[in-house]
Amino acid sequence: MLNFEYFTPTKVYFGRDSDDKIGKVLKEYGFRKILLHYGTYSARKSGLIDKIKGILADEGIKHVELGGVEANPRIDLIREGIEFAKKEAVDFILAIGGGSVVDSAKSIGMGIANGMDPWDMIINQIMPTKSFPVGVVLTLAAAGSEMSNSHVVTNPENNLKRSLNNDLLRPVVAFLNPEHTFSVSKFQTGCGIVDTFMHTFERYFTAEEDNDLTDRIAEGLMVAVKNAGLVAINEPDNYEARATLMWASSLSHNGLTGCGKNMLFPVHKMEHDFSGLFDVAHAAGLSVLFPAWARYIYHHDIRKFSQFANRVWGIEMDHEHPENTALKGIEAMTEYFRAIGMPTTMEELGINPSDYEKIVDMTTDGGKKELMSYIPLGKEEILGIYQLA
Repeated sequence: MLNFEYFTPTKVYFGRDSDDKIGKVLKEYGFRKILLHYGTYSARKSGLIDKIKGILADEGIKHVELGGVEANPRIDLIREGIEFAKKEAVDFILAIGGGSVVDSAKSIGMGIANGMDPWDMIINQIMPTKSFPVGVVLTLAAAGSEMSNSHVVTNPENNLKRSLNNDLLRPVVAFLNPEHTFSVSKFQTGCGIVDTFMHTFERYFTAEEDNDLTDRIAEGLMVAVKNAGLVAINEPDNYEARATLMWASSLSHNGLTGCGKNMLFPVHKMEHDFSGLFDVAHAAGLSVLFPAWARYIYHHDIRKFSQFANRVWGIEMDHEHPENTALKGIEAMTEYFRAIGMPTTMEELGINPSDYEKIVDMTTDGGKKELMSYIPLGKEEILGIYQLA
């Protein structure tokens, strides 16, 4: 087990009606004027925005609003949000929605606190030195941004989608009510399941051999998500299944399942350029790329891939030929993705072989850089993964 630091300062209020506490909690923190930040449609249609406005008013807390966050949040709205928040002198940002809204709120806060353009900070990996308080009312169990130190932003001017991670980006407080996810579509539920899996997969598949405790935590989370995911797809208002998925999405990305590991996230980095160029759903790109990456790389860690097959997917261990176990596990995972309605091929994403060169050039900066994985992934290797997909 490698040395590590573990920091999770976000206070979580979880369960039915947890968002009823918003007004009293924020009043206790001393916040007096809040920016409500949300998406384009669902939070307002559901009545959640109006409910929160009423709760804040009951506690004498002022608010202003900025909606319009899209999937793969855009830097132009973030810049607008920074100027708006400064003009209105808000002292807190409350993100109401899923990961895209939370990431947008984080970026607005980073820009306000540090007096810099967030995109410049992201591209040049300039770490923030100050934080601006952000909270979350979660409506989609997927990205885990409600407890994570990361955020991802898209620049439509050049179709780049890039991330910056820092503990100063962790939200102060998160209100997690699984009932807000009952109305999430089957496709978006599937996306959330894949996203939660992926945040765990990319921490699980690392080269360290002696970290059984963290591996067991990750495996338990994956088994729980696997089982609850099928229930939620078929019974969208099943509270226990939705609660498992919501809490798992938070735990999968708050650092717990990566303690003592060297995390590299190569598949996430590959997928960002799919979303940036083609505006595909992030998790849909991951459900295509991860099985292909696994088939390309598994022979570099047959022990871990066969362990994954056995402990998570229930594949009987073939001790004489563990590579067979590993491959059966990858196929079981792929079949699960199909069973919850997620794509597993490039064709399903509408990405043609003629597009591959352009994507890989963005990922590798024209072949000048590599993604670190079990082996370095340069242009040739990434193209090989695309072919497997």
